[in-house]
Amino acid sequence: MSPSAAFEIAELADLTIDQLVAKFEVVHQEKCRSRNRNFIVRRIAWRIQANEEGGLSERALLRAGPIADESVIRVTPPKPKVGGDVVRTKMPPNWDPRIPPPGSFVERRYKGKIRRVLILTDGFEYEDERFDSLSAVAKSITGNHLSGFRFFKLGEHA
Repeated sequence: MSPSAAFEIAELADLTIDQLVAKFEVVHQEKCRSRNRNFIVRRIAWRIQANEEGGLSERALLRAGPIADESVIRVTPPKPKVGGDVVRTKMPPNWDPRIPPPGSFVERRYKGKIRRVLILTDGFEYEDERFDSLSAVAKSITGNHLSGFRFFKLGEHA
């Protein structure tokens, strides 16, 4: 990458969200539908690099076209319907808001292996064994007593 492109990408960190949206629309020649700073910066940086390096080859574009046509692409998640046909998981009373709804999974990479825990209404399941708390799951995985919320990085505000 040329120094000028690297400098242009580095300058993105100093722009406001409105300036980033304007730059996105200039660089991509389409309306920006996001206000997510990281997403916009990455897309602009990608376009700057693609413009400098020549973008995708014609062969890659021809190959990607049919794949994109066959897939159902959704840019944003669906908005929840109020009182519609949406199936909602019934949350048990006094459910801790840091824990995902029952039927969900929480994952954590530990010692090179993905550890996946199923959330149940009355506990947790890990490797076909039931646990009463996330801390008990974390102790089973690590051999040490520690907070399950901290181990699985739940409820953290980064």
